[in-house]
Amino acid sequence: MNHSSMNHRVRSLDVLRGATVALMILVNNPGSWYHLYPPLAHAGWHGCTPTDLVFPFFLFAVGNALSLVQPQWSAAPPAAFWRKWARRTLLIFGLGLLLNAAPFVRWDSVGDLVLRDFSQLRIMGVLQRIALCWAAAALIIRFASPQGALLAAASLLLGYWGLCVALGDASDPYGLIGWFGTPIDAALLGPMHLYRGEGVAFDPEGLASTAPAIAQVLIGWWVGVRLQREGPNPHTVARLLLTALALGVLAYAWQLVMPLNKKIWTSSYVLWTSALAIGALAALVWRVDMGEPRDRIPRGSPPPKWQVFCEAFGKNALFIFVMSGLVPRVLSLLRWQDGVDANGVPRFITPLPWAYRTFFEGLGGDPRLGSLLFALANVAAYWALARWLDRRGTYIKV
Repeated sequence: MNHSSMNHRVRSLDVLRGATVALMILVNNPGSWYHLYPPLAHAGWHGCTPTDLVFPFFLFAVGNALSLVQPQWSAAPPAAFWRKWARRTLLIFGLGLLLNAAPFVRWDSVGDLVLRDFSQLRIMGVLQRIALCWAAAALIIRFASPQGALLAAASLLLGYWGLCVALGDASDPYGLIGWFGTPIDAALLGPMHLYRGEGVAFDPEGLASTAPAIAQVLIGWWVGVRLQREGPNPHTVARLLLTALALGVLAYAWQLVMPLNKKIWTSSYVLWTSALAIGALAALVWRVDMGEPRDRIPRGSPPPKWQVFCEAFGKNALFIFVMSGLVPRVLSLLRWQDGVDANGVPRFITPLPWAYRTFFEGLGGDPRLGSLLFALANVAAYWALARWLDRRGTYIKV
């Protein structure tokens, strides 16, 4: 935990990271998964909705953050580097496993709390992917030149494309069944430890599709380095926008043969989402770091409320994300009887579904509205925690 000043941070990076965390909480906590506005749902398979931008934006922001600590790490003795590298990797990966295992116990059919069966515990997840991508990118950056890091990113994207074509089903190399990565994940992790939300053993955060995600972190790192070296000025913003345009055009061309797909993290998807992240960062640099012209804003005026909102999330991003995953799991252990079913068997309800049904479900004529308002209430609750920590100057390093 660090209580030091944050005055020297590049504020646009905090804002981008914070906005991404807020969107993560929004899309992960609807009142009902059956009532979602289309932009708040993931693409069924191929394609890219606004919700599909959230995770790659966060990995891009992880790369930005890596650029901030790189000078310290480059100057550190090898032993110190390896200690910090191992500690952070294991901590983030371990927190991901903790979330998968939480709350460790469950209610059985006779109403007793019993230990969960961990023989089918999912090994991978969002935090686990962040840990592996961060670890790999940190090593590449430590031991390669900037040009070498960019070459590594390009090699990961091209190599992944080649593996999809060479090892996948020739009739559908980017399909759920034809994709090459699932047999690799099953062999290395075990089929019982993979995600089953698609109806079969398939992990959207598995090991095979982590390779192109590493490239996303490296792109974020490169952009962060450029931003710090050149500073927030019109030329920097122009270069960022040109980079975003170039990646976007390349992504569009690539998706003609390798579709945009979050669930297998295709190379075209990496370039497309990176292009949008760079464009968003350029806009934030212009608005946040460069600010309004002097004649339009009084000296000493506080930043706009939307910026304060995002920065609070951005300064404790991983901690808030972990809490947003852990709290619902813990609350699920609290339950009370809520009537009986047709067979006379008692039904139970837990706090969050009760709150949704009681206060949000009936709002408006569209059930999607109540579901969205419940998600926004979750965002507000976690923002209150993030803002409280920020006001105290408490920044929890994960």
